[in-house]
Amino acid sequence: MTAAQQPGPVHSAAADDVAVVVERLRNVYARWTRTTQIAQMRDDWDDLFRGRARVWPEHRFEAGGVPAEWIVAANAPADRTILYVHGGGFRIGSIESHRDLMQRLSTAVGARVLGINYRLCPEHAFPAPVEDALSAYRWLLDSGVPPGSIALAGDSAGGGLVLACMFAARAANLALPSAALLMSPWTDLAATGATFVSRADVDPLHQRPMILSMAKAYLGPSGDPLDPLASPLYGELEGLPPLLIQCGDCETILDDSMCLADRAAKAGVAVELEVYPSMIHVFQAFGELSAAGRALASAGRFLGRYLTEQDKRPAEGRADTLVCR
Repeated sequence: MTAAQQPGPVHSAAADDVAVVVERLRNVYARWTRTTQIAQMRDDWDDLFRGRARVWPEHRFEAGGVPAEWIVAANAPADRTILYVHGGGFRIGSIESHRDLMQRLSTAVGARVLGINYRLCPEHAFPAPVEDALSAYRWLLDSGVPPGSIALAGDSAGGGLVLACMFAARAANLALPSAALLMSPWTDLAATGATFVSRADVDPLHQRPMILSMAKAYLGPSGDPLDPLASPLYGELEGLPPLLIQCGDCETILDDSMCLADRAAKAGVAVELEVYPSMIHVFQAFGELSAAGRALASAGRFLGRYLTEQDKRPAEGRADTLVCR
């Protein structure tokens, strides 16, 4: 029985901790109405997370024309690089909202993190975010960073953009990175997953109508939700580097991760899937959750195996599914 087929998680101390997080998220959502300006929504989202980040030196610049910032832990060598693509439904989210998560990821992996502010909708619809992610990746390569010492990472919409970036890089005949970390990746904008039903009662925030509305806003009136650059679940996965996929068991888009892992393994990709009971969408963003620490520690071990200039990719893919306790 797969994690997606099991009944929802039982009550636990972890669930109590998540309830506190959910209440904070709901307080933000409750302030948004049909008349709330997108700029206000972005400010509210940044404010929710801004105070969590530690005071580190800030190195802001443009990476291939894309606003960027280096986030570097004290233990991070210059020859290990993570390009991070934030989530937010393609509408909100920024380096500001994700600085804390990127700081903790930099520490866990022992790698410098390049965070980017890609263009957002409704001002810039698909495929602008894909183009920006590719531009930042190309900038790293053009700067002399070997692809074997680069990993990509992203959450939610950013997780899907990581995959789309690799599709676009492959089409441009660019060398692919050494590995990728996907946290609750949004990979199916058509929202076909069975967990939209099976997890509807346990996901406290995201339901199918909301997902479809965000997808429509991103794609525009003529966009195709089955386009692999928008919905990487439908893309050609052969030849991708090793993937670590992490998600919570209380996500309506859980099948976006489950089906991706299954398809990737069948395509010969080395893929690991970690499902965390009682956890919500992108739980790693909340450092007070013990599961967030365990997940980033696991990410550190995974990416550490591949962040090298030497090609360590396994010859054959295998899907390892772990229900994390």
